[in-house]
This record gives sequence, structure tokens and C-alpha cells, in this order.
Amino acid sequence: MQVTTLSFQNIHTHGSLFTDLLRARHRTFIEQAQWDLPQADGMEFDQYDTPASRWVAVHEYGRILAGVRLTPTTHRCGIYSYMIRDAQKGLLDTIPTNLLNEEAPVAAHIWESSRVFVCDDVPAKIRMRVQMQLIAEMVRAGREVGATSVLGLIPATSPRLARRVGLDCVAAGPVLDIGGSASVCVNISMATKMH
Repeated sequence: MQVTTLSFQNIHTHGSLFTDLLRARHRTFIEQAQWDLPQADGMEFDQYDTPASRWVAVHEYGRILAGVRLTPTTHRCGIYSYMIRDAQKGLLDTIPTNLLNEEAPVAAHIWESSRVFVCDDVPAKIRMRVQMQLIAEMVRAGREVGATSVLGLIPATSPRLARRVGLDCVAAGPVLDIGGSASVCVNISMATKMH
């Protein structure tokens, strides 16, 4: 099992890994979750997949097992900044505006995690290992870009998993029904030591 953090600086050195990640996101979010998201050629993408972002991929033998996107909260592209802030500002129809208890932050040391997934066909016996690899690399990649915390919109059950592996994960908003699943915004400290 390998874990790779992709950026526009290194994407060319990893063959089809980036497009494979976007295809896995298509399967997860469009085919299985039935979310109405932008797509082309069997790949899911949106306005937040820009050169400012990073993508973590857990993969094995050319197959994507899990992934997450990291985006700086300081980034802007046209009218968009990052998904949670744009939802709060009412720019996104599919995410409620009341997803955070406070105003969405804009700071160089805070990044957003989004499009977090583990493929549904990952066997139960390695699922926890895959999740651990994904979380560990997200923390490493976040720290590498200077993040001291990550703001994410995740399944409502995920904070328990995060705490089990040693992440300091605190709810930053109410549990909401988003796309048919219970989700919550969380702040994750990058200073926490993981088990």
C-alpha cells in the first residue's frame, strides 16, 4: 500500500494517479452517493480542484483505495474561495449555510479538507489501515504546507474514528443532512501526536 500527496508541481511524475483519483471520486460521490456534481470522462471534479490544492491518494497496484483534497482557506478563484466558506456564504445550493458555528476562517495556517472517501470495495480487514494511512498523510501534507489546523466537512461518525487514532478533532458546527448523509464540520489540530 502506498500513500502519495499530489500537487500541480508533482502530478506529472505520478502517471495516471490524479485521473484515477478523480475516477474514484466519481464512483464514490456520483455513482454511489448519487450527488449532483460536475463530471467529465468518468471523473468528478469541481471549482476547488485548482493548483492551490493538494490531493492525498492511498493506492495499491494501480487502484485507488482512499483520498482527500486539501485546499488553503486563503485561496480564491473567481467568486469561490473554499467549499465550507462558500457554502456558508450561500454560493453552494447543496450545502446548508448554517454548517459552522462561527464565520469561516481565512488564514494561511488553516486548510480545508474535502472530498474525503474510502472506496466501498476496500475489504473490511484492511479498511482501518487504509483510513489510518489517509489520516497520517493528510496530517503530514498539512504540516508540510504550514497548516496548524484543518477544517473539514465529514461524516458525523468520523470524529470518533479521528479521536481513536489520536487526532484532536472538535465539532465546529451542527450535524446536518447533506446529500442524504449526516455530516458535521470539524476542526482538526495538526499538532496532535497520532498513535
